[in-house]
Amino acid sequence: MKNIQIDIVSDIACPWCAIGYARLEQAMSSLAEELSFSIEWHAFELNPDKSSADEPILQALSRKYGRSVEEMEAAQSNMMTIASELGLNFSKLQERYTRNTFDAHRLVKWASEQGLQTEMKKSLFDAYFGHAENVSDIDVLVRCAESAGLDGNQARAILSSDQFTDIVREDEASWQQAGISSVPAFIINQTYLISGAQEPDSFIQALRRIASEPDQVAQ
Repeated sequence: MKNIQIDIVSDIACPWCAIGYARLEQAMSSLAEELSFSIEWHAFELNPDKSSADEPILQALSRKYGRSVEEMEAAQSNMMTIASELGLNFSKLQERYTRNTFDAHRLVKWASEQGLQTEMKKSLFDAYFGHAENVSDIDVLVRCAESAGLDGNQARAILSSDQFTDIVREDEASWQQAGISSVPAFIINQTYLISGAQEPDSFIQALRRIASEPDQVAQ
């Protein structure tokens, strides 16, 4: 069975990243008898300034996009409907605050070494969108790690150190230099880019087409 490598550039603070992965999961499930998949998550920060004050999300989005709070609320409501249909908990989407996610990305890198990076990512998505928790807070991050099947004490020790700091910074820089400026971004077999939270059928068609191409990745 041919294996497809999928590198996912995303941020925990990005609702479309959670939706996009849920749709990708459906596509991968539909293709399970044809293809196997290897997933690697990569860091991107929508709010990279750690010193900035956290702000109610609707106000922040209104200012960022130059649209009214009511328009942002409608857009968020639409995302909540889409998420619900995918089995995602987005019930607190409109109640969250802007958060810096750098430390969360450090835990995702650590989780990758334990084979639990996707579980860690999903736990963070649920905490932020489903419960409006502060995903820059150490106690919240430790609980997310435990929920993902990781050791809470070890997670706390990592967060209290500089472990994985350089790895996350290098990861962010490498994808920015590669031209990734918005998320989610799905890079297939290190060659093909799928941008945005595509519908499952679009993922299926793209993955089948890519699988039929000669191997591009150097061995």
